[in-house]
Amino acid sequence: MLDLALAQQLRAAGLSWEPAPGDRFVLPLPEMQEEIFILSNIVADVHRFESGNVIGFNGTTEWALDSVEQDDVVWLPREEQLRELLGAAFVRLEQVTGGYAVTATAGNGEDRRFVDIDAERAYARAVLSRLAVAQSGGPA
Repeated sequence: MLDLALAQQLRAAGLSWEPAPGDRFVLPLPEMQEEIFILSNIVADVHRFESGNVIGFNGTTEWALDSVEQDDVVWLPREEQLRELLGAAFVRLEQVTGGYAVTATAGNGEDRRFVDIDAERAYARAVLSRLAVAQSGGPA
């Protein structure tokens, strides 16, 4: 899973986010940054009773925040979302010693390799590279 620092780098590089169900995000406050929130159309909780478990459907939970501005949270894109962001530039994903490598084609036609401890982070590094090149006006 992406760490907050890498997700913040993606955001700072210009990655836009249109929130959708299933998306993960964090509040970058010291006391909240370990809590990962997932967008959902409805919250379902398991209530445990001696007679058995009951799944309850709730509009909100008692401890829920009333609301938070989108700009105040940091999106943690999932692996498939990052791969989609690479689009046709994605070449391959491979397992390597100590992690994974994503190969993506740069704007000059050359393949570049991005390695990290898990696939999601390797994809994020490839996306970050493409965003940096796009911001500089060079070929992605």
